Amino acid sequence: MKRTLNAISLAVAITAGMAGAATAQDFPTRTVENVFPWAPGAAMAASQIIAQAMSEELGVSMPVISTPGAAGTKALQTGLSKPADGYTVIDGYVAPLVLMPVLGKADWTYQDFKPLWGAVSNAFSIVGRKDETRWDDFEGMMAWGRENPGELRYSTGSRNNLPHMVIAKVLQSYDVVAQNIPYPSDPDSHKDLYAGVLDFAFHGPADYRQNKEKANVLLVLSELADAKETYDGAPTIAEMDIDLGLSGLAPMGWTWWVVHPDTPADRVKVLADAMGRALERPEVKEQIANMGFNVLAYPPEDYDSIVGPVVDQLGAMGDALLWEEERLRSLN
Repeated sequence: MKRTLNAISLAVAITAGMAGAATAQDFPTRTVENVFPWAPGAAMAASQIIAQAMSEELGVSMPVISTPGAAGTKALQTGLSKPADGYTVIDGYVAPLVLMPVLGKADWTYQDFKPLWGAVSNAFSIVGRKDETRWDDFEGMMAWGRENPGELRYSTGSRNNLPHMVIAKVLQSYDVVAQNIPYPSDPDSHKDLYAGVLDFAFHGPADYRQNKEKANVLLVLSELADAKETYDGAPTIAEMDIDLGLSGLAPMGWTWWVVHPDTPADRVKVLADAMGRALERPEVKEQIANMGFNVLAYPPEDYDSIVGPVVDQLGAMGDALLWEEERLRSLN
């Protein structure tokens, strides 16, 4: 009798193991969607490159679905509303994934998702004009700004966005008070920069490429070597003598693909393994680099250690916005 029970237990264990293996092997059998938080553009094109390579690894199609709205949070809400079956991947850009929760505008944190891989980054830069005569470099502009409080005029397009937060933190580190001038779009602010209305402005890689003949990249807001290459060797925050309180992924745009927290672990592993292989493809790296983006390829196990520090730094950047406003009021 005891021998019979042991045999039955062994058979049950083997059957359960085979069922688990079959579940992993049978997934996916249909389309896996990537829910993307912005309108079509360069960032979406970068995600499409990864999704295409990942679909080839998985053997099913993987469309990238543009779901803009509410500073990106609509996409994450949409992804969370889908069944937790692994057939929905959320393109977790820093704004909806980390920044909106920090600002109290989303009821989740980055820890409420299961990570796949860090996908790409979009390095920001501070750009002036090549024909500027008052200073030659970023340090020179900061010296001028300290001597002329409130006289520097700059733009990050809209106010209180991530680029504004990053630049305000940089200016606070130098004790330089400057005026952030809002514009309806980045191209509008760039037009005024090169017309001499503004002293400097935020540029992303695509903005820089469109204005190379006129743009003087004063500072690349990233420590990544690939970001320096994107801006043709311009100085980066890694080379500054002063501690700006900015490190890792905090001072730039980036995305980390994630899934619903209740997604079965075996399916998360299938997706993560496929994404890891996709990001290692030379053609994927080359195509994304040609767009001015940088492949991150951070594995799932690094999620907490890399994304966690961004939360604290975003809080400090929010304080820098308040500092900027208070100092400007004190000058009036």
